[in-house]
Amino acid sequence: MSGRRVVVTGMGGVTPLGNGLDVFWRRLVSGESGIRKIQEFVDKQFPVQIGGECHEFDPLQYIDARRIKRLDRCAQLAVAAAQMAAQDSGIDFAKTDPRRACVILGSGIGGLTTIEEQHLRLIEKGVNRVSAFTTARLMLNAASGHISMDHNVQGPVLSIATACASSNNAIGEAMGYIRRGDIDIAFTGGTEDALSALGISAFAAMKALSLRNDDPPGASRPFDANRDGFVMGEGAGVLVIEELEHAKKRGARIHAELVGYGVSADSYDIVQPHPEGEMAARAISSALRMAQVNPDQVDMISAHGTGTSLGDISETKAIKRVFGPNARQIPITGTKSSIGHLLGAGGGVELIVCIKAIQDGIVPPTLNLNTPDPECDLDYTPLKARELRIDVVVNNSFGFGGHNAVIIARRFE
Repeated sequence: MSGRRVVVTGMGGVTPLGNGLDVFWRRLVSGESGIRKIQEFVDKQFPVQIGGECHEFDPLQYIDARRIKRLDRCAQLAVAAAQMAAQDSGIDFAKTDPRRACVILGSGIGGLTTIEEQHLRLIEKGVNRVSAFTTARLMLNAASGHISMDHNVQGPVLSIATACASSNNAIGEAMGYIRRGDIDIAFTGGTEDALSALGISAFAAMKALSLRNDDPPGASRPFDANRDGFVMGEGAGVLVIEELEHAKKRGARIHAELVGYGVSADSYDIVQPHPEGEMAARAISSALRMAQVNPDQVDMISAHGTGTSLGDISETKAIKRVFGPNARQIPITGTKSSIGHLLGAGGGVELIVCIKAIQDGIVPPTLNLNTPDPECDLDYTPLKARELRIDVVVNNSFGFGGHNAVIIARRFE
């Protein structure tokens, strides 16, 4: 890759803690939880009845009513987040060469709600009642396609599916296009909506989800000794990233610089992480090398931190492998304790958290960390946010299939 620098000029998010940067960030650092009971699942007596729903999201605020039926909720969330990011960036796409722009978005599953709804319609009502919009809605690439049409993007328009690493892989690949000189500006990040009956049932069947139905805000417990699985969430985190001189030329406000991207594969198990975190550590080290950042220069880590018994220990070991004795000095935040696990959208939302942490000098808390696991013995910022000068942040995302992807953001000066 060449030396072209990549900066973040726009951010937008739809999350279980609210829509837009200000409300999401305020609630996150104050220790609020977006995890609640899902009434539909309570009524049907599902074994798992909790999740991080985007309760405040109204697609009509972002999408014309006639168009909504053509978009699965997964795409609706992405379109809304992209609109927020574009507005935040202040860019006028009418004055931008559309061939020098791209969209690279991550999603682990895509239009699962549409698949479930239309299959049920097929079984109950017959073949002639399946919607003509089914294929266009369920496509994994639908969200990227709609964003490209909304903003007249004619460069590469891609979708990345690497489970829970999808967003970070999408962001890293978009960085590569800019660094190589192929494009100047990109929408990137991720989106996910798997809070359907099928999605919840499938993850519950593999014993991956927390069963704390009687305590939704206390259910997601990364690094806690009493954790019993992750809590599924939905949402989208989209960023506008640009080549530095392109951003300067139009007088853009620069939120942060993206300086590192590391990727690896465990090659171990289709769902379980490698118990020693060896290849996760390699992804972190690769990102540090690209960023030309020494381990002792990292000020905060945004952990993958799902709250699974194996995953949290594996990530802790990976961090120790990379940072050595200094690992205990680095504040780590586990924001899935507040919003749940957004699967393929997680990395996009969490990178926004990293950048806000740099801007405001606040490490968000890891909620519900009341009894630390002895094997998870690092500084996970338990229960309360912490004020701290933050210049360099590592954002970890590790997914089923052994996918590891790490992004490093730095204060822009």
